[in-house]
Amino acid sequence: RLERAVDRTLIARDTRAMRLTDAGDAMAGFARTILAAHRAAESYFGGSEVSGRLRFGTADDLAITQLPRILRHFRQLHPQIELELTVTQSGPLHRRLLAGQLDLILTKTTVDEQPGARLVGRDRMVWVGLERTLVEPGATVPLIAYRAPSISRQMAMDALEREGRTWRITCSTRDVNGVLAAVRAGMGVAVLPQALIPTDLVKVTSRLGLPELDEVDYVLMDNPAGPRASIEALTSAIMSRGVTRAS
Repeated sequence: RLERAVDRTLIARDTRAMRLTDAGDAMAGFARTILAAHRAAESYFGGSEVSGRLRFGTADDLAITQLPRILRHFRQLHPQIELELTVTQSGPLHRRLLAGQLDLILTKTTVDEQPGARLVGRDRMVWVGLERTLVEPGATVPLIAYRAPSISRQMAMDALEREGRTWRITCSTRDVNGVLAAVRAGMGVAVLPQALIPTDLVKVTSRLGLPELDEVDYVLMDNPAGPRASIEALTSAIMSRGVTRAS
């Protein structure tokens, strides 16, 4: 009935399996947004009695771009929840969640089917530098990267090696502020999600002839033993706001 209403095929079917079409993926995204907005409206107009501590972790590049508006919205809806915030790379967040040290994480992943993950958004990883950054064709690429293990670091190295490009690490750091400082100092290029590029930096993929990079998923994962009401409250706030271009 939904396919008739939109005049699109939403599910591709064969004798062995079913999968979402591109239109189906788009419809699923709209549905998640509608459901999250519905939960947020129920919480807002019904009044919030949720309280207690919630241990929330997020990837550091999201913390400096997307997180403030999400938390502002969450605070308006649930002022009684005490938020204990951890900001670090995706790998440590996963380990802390598995160890029971966090209740909910918002992180990046390249794994399509991560058990228990709720998809918040998807973005293309891109090469970033200064407007004046130059790398001659075929020259060694000066790479600014997170310390290993790191999704963006590994993605950059794999892409360069597939293209037969040589590279060298000019700066390695534990957090996004270090990456941005090194890029702004002209030490080289870095890999960031396209939606999170600061206004003083630019995408340099095409101009410098660097290889195209894959997409990453932004996902929410929670601790089954965590405080369910608080987890669902923050999950709803994040899903209703999503991960969008930095404002």
